[in-house]
Amino acid sequence: MGRQFYSGDPLDVAPQLLNKLLVRRASAGTSRRAVRIVEVEAYRGEDDPASHAARGPTARNRTMYGNGGLLYVYFTYGMHWCANAVCGPRGSPRAILLRAGAPVSGLPALRAARPTVHRDRDLARGPACLCRALGVDGEDDGADLVRGDRRLVVVDDGVPPPVWPGRSGRVGIRRAADRPWRFWVPGDPHVSSIRTGGGRR
Repeated sequence: MGRQFYSGDPLDVAPQLLNKLLVRRASAGTSRRAVRIVEVEAYRGEDDPASHAARGPTARNRTMYGNGGLLYVYFTYGMHWCANAVCGPRGSPRAILLRAGAPVSGLPALRAARPTVHRDRDLARGPACLCRALGVDGEDDGADLVRGDRRLVVVDDGVPPPVWPGRSGRVGIRRAADRPWRFWVPGDPHVSSIRTGGGRR
């Protein structure tokens, strides 16, 4: 996906990310892994009390202020990595949380990354699970999804986004959770379970 794809408002870009592929390209000793993005959440920067950028720039959220198409990766609950696609113009800290993916290729490698998971549908079901399945961690913060400088890219393989995506309030947060900025592919079994409440994202 080109830089222009990420140039708009996250509320417009988020549903268009559905059914795109998030790909970890192969390197020496590793195989290609890919999941189809089936669930996302939009966060609107300094205008959004649930965003990491609600209080302005910090060392943690620096990537959110970069070009659209960067990957913002953060650590949460002292144990999990979560990944976001930055969108909008440079200096506008908006992003889309990648909440769930359906395995498409590299299934043995995805399983090896999640050895305690018994069902393939759960390999990348949830934002932290998606990161573990693809080996995304803090070293990938700032990765360019357009150039693929760290072997992570978003690809359009011809599967269109749903005409009528599922939509609800965001989950796992306390502030502005009622804003209907969560989108998903209706009927897809890889979409994460709906929960309310939890910590601030």
